[in-house]
Amino acid sequence: MTSDCLSQRLKSLGFELGFAQIGITPAVTPTGFHRLLQWIDNGHSAEMKWVERRLDAYRHPDGVMQGTRSVIMAAMNYNDGAMPAGGGRIARYAWGSADYHDVLKPRLQKLAELLRTEVPTARTRVVIDTAPLLERDFARLAGIGWFGKNTMLISRAIGSWFFLGAVLTDVELGYDKPVEQDYCGSCTRCLDACPTDAFPEPGVLDARRCISYLTIEHRREPIPLDLRNGIGGWLFGCDICQDVCPWNRFAPDDTLPEFQHLPSMNPVDCRELLTLSAEQFEIRFKDSPLSRPGRAGLLRNAAIVLGNAKDSSAEQALISALDDTETLIRGAAAWALGQIGSRKAIAAVRTHLNVESDETVLQEIDVALQSHLS
Repeated sequence: MTSDCLSQRLKSLGFELGFAQIGITPAVTPTGFHRLLQWIDNGHSAEMKWVERRLDAYRHPDGVMQGTRSVIMAAMNYNDGAMPAGGGRIARYAWGSADYHDVLKPRLQKLAELLRTEVPTARTRVVIDTAPLLERDFARLAGIGWFGKNTMLISRAIGSWFFLGAVLTDVELGYDKPVEQDYCGSCTRCLDACPTDAFPEPGVLDARRCISYLTIEHRREPIPLDLRNGIGGWLFGCDICQDVCPWNRFAPDDTLPEFQHLPSMNPVDCRELLTLSAEQFEIRFKDSPLSRPGRAGLLRNAAIVLGNAKDSSAEQALISALDDTETLIRGAAAWALGQIGSRKAIAAVRTHLNVESDETVLQEIDVALQSHLS
């Protein structure tokens, strides 16, 4: 079988497996590697030190699998057409009943199996955003899309609501042409819509100000005070820069059942979330992306969402959270009560001042009381 025929068979199988686009590119050092170096040098990677620790591996796919000659990139749509609502918002990719790693991996393995069937000596490795591979760069090289000003990969056919997965192989295949043109033109909607000004310039994301980073990866520390109001109703992740992108008007809405939104995820009741014990949190979110921030991180986010909403119906849940075992949750609850600013909320914060011993929480209490006075 010729390399071009094998590539076509891989693409046909990929479409049968539910992928919206398949592209194949040779293994090279992507131009994005140099942008990655600059991004880290500028401090835009925040606390994601694992990127820096594995930096040299990002230079070439050989850093993931020695001898890689081809990279098969597969895009899977996760948009089901549902409309977001209310506070306690979850990024669209996590609305479903399954973690995307668990959905994509067996399908990508079937592509790898086909390769090994046709070329018995073939070596393969499946990658889904955990190995040091610049997936978006290789997806561009494989003809799937271009980089938008919001740094997302955008496809003319399916917008940007899609997951990426890769199969690395030492087999030489037939390759697709890269996307060289930028189809964003003069549009800056994504940059203008970001409430925390996370884009210092088009095509550059400062993770330190990104709502997705703050609510997911920045999970052990309080969220900076000057960014909390910008988080608005986002509990986990953020879709703002994709929601406003004109190309997503063309996004298909025929995603797999595993990615179709659950009513409990659109939106989440933050008041109820604050009542979950560690055991209840584990049971509810053990198979969900929402487990990534951990209980302390996610409940901290819930308190901030409630504080931004200034909803007096959340008072009792926040007052109860002042006694949580996690300092991160207690501090966020105190801040949120200060944002609500009712007599009951402020009285509860003042009362807790007499029993709190953690310095970080005491600082949050001080901010809450000062906020009330101003």
